[in-house]
Amino acid sequence: MVFSNLFFLYVFLPINIILYFLAKSNSTRNVIMVAFSLVFYAWGEPVWVLLLLFTAFVNWFFSGLLESPGRRSKIVLTLLVALDLSLLGLFKYSGFLYENLNALLGTSFEAPGFTLPIGISFYSFQIISYLVDVRRGDVKAQRSFLKFLMYVTMYHQLVAGPIVRYRWIADEVDGRKVDIGDIWGGFCRFFVGLTKKVVVANAAGALAGQYLDGDLSRLAASGALVGILMYSIQIYYDFSAYSDMAIGMGRIFGFHYNENFNYPYISTSVTDFWRRWHISLSTFFRDYVYIPLGGKYRHQLRNICIVWLLTGLWHGASWNFVLWGAYYGALLILEKTFLLSLLNRLPRWVGRVWSWLAVLVGWSIFYFTDTARLGAFFRALLGASGWSDPAVWVTLQNNILWLALSLAFCAPILPAIHRWLDDHLTDVGRCRLVPLQAAGCLALLLLCTALLVGQSYNPFLYFRF
Repeated sequence: MVFSNLFFLYVFLPINIILYFLAKSNSTRNVIMVAFSLVFYAWGEPVWVLLLLFTAFVNWFFSGLLESPGRRSKIVLTLLVALDLSLLGLFKYSGFLYENLNALLGTSFEAPGFTLPIGISFYSFQIISYLVDVRRGDVKAQRSFLKFLMYVTMYHQLVAGPIVRYRWIADEVDGRKVDIGDIWGGFCRFFVGLTKKVVVANAAGALAGQYLDGDLSRLAASGALVGILMYSIQIYYDFSAYSDMAIGMGRIFGFHYNENFNYPYISTSVTDFWRRWHISLSTFFRDYVYIPLGGKYRHQLRNICIVWLLTGLWHGASWNFVLWGAYYGALLILEKTFLLSLLNRLPRWVGRVWSWLAVLVGWSIFYFTDTARLGAFFRALLGASGWSDPAVWVTLQNNILWLALSLAFCAPILPAIHRWLDDHLTDVGRCRLVPLQAAGCLALLLLCTALLVGQSYNPFLYFRF
């Protein structure tokens, strides 16, 4: 089940909201939230619910031992993290390992036929962050298994993030209050995210597939460029839409998740891009890998290499993701050594052009899991099959308004409007805006519903991670 699904929008979510707010106590609401979260997860992966429950129980059961200082808690932490990473490695990387062993040794070992449990990369990292924070004394271990299970399984962010650290919402897990402002703001945020997904991401993905999924040996450079531009739009609007909807639903139910995107396509460097893109993942690696290794004070270049090897592998068991991680690691080292200081002395548009070009190349590596097709794409991009294709210009002309608006809203236009309204409206004026906001949200819902009825292409890209 995905958020941009008519059953989810008109059956699952409304029933969850109604039952949740009919409940009189937070303990009953916790039971309702866990039940709906498990149903949501089982909808697409019924067999892996048991794995999720097993992982949550084992980590919860032993996490209380982490509060005691000394060698024993360190051993417990090591064993629990090893278990979580082993399960992640077994299900996500065993096929990749067998494939490469067979290629290297000329053997024919049969890889285990596991399907990848949805969201395992996200909930494994959430649990690891909880364990480490308990060991560090940043948060108390949760004594209630039900509350811990709710933290791990909340369907708003279970299968595609953002990676929510327990210490950020510990007080809300134990006892939360919901006010009308949060509920209203949550609905507005949800409908904005839904629109980004259905109106922009799905359309961009369909256009990207026209150019990137066909015969690359016949693809003109203009087609290759438009294709990867469309994919760049798709992946941003797709993933940021999921985060918007997750944050919005969290607010409706009384949870406040941190922002996961901060308009990354206005970045002035690659370093700036990774402060703005998938913030929960980049800060996870910063706080739990980069800094413990020594950060910028000891072996910085080595630490960057390790972090980006892990970042690449986290995204998928394929050599293109390893190459993608190495690519960004190399760019960040380049910026750390001299390029960033140079960009800071130049006009900001130079940094933005550099960032856009670097990111477009990065998404090219990210898209093609087949390295042979990746090579064919870069040859096409460099003009191996010609530079221009009339059909590409027709596509651009037919979609010029949609494309212009999609690119425009990659910049912080909506926050600027909100700030202007806050500065210029009185309390009465803000109240008068509420009916307009409600009408706007209803219009967005109806638009998305109409599009979803006729769309067959409706994936969430980050579900596969």
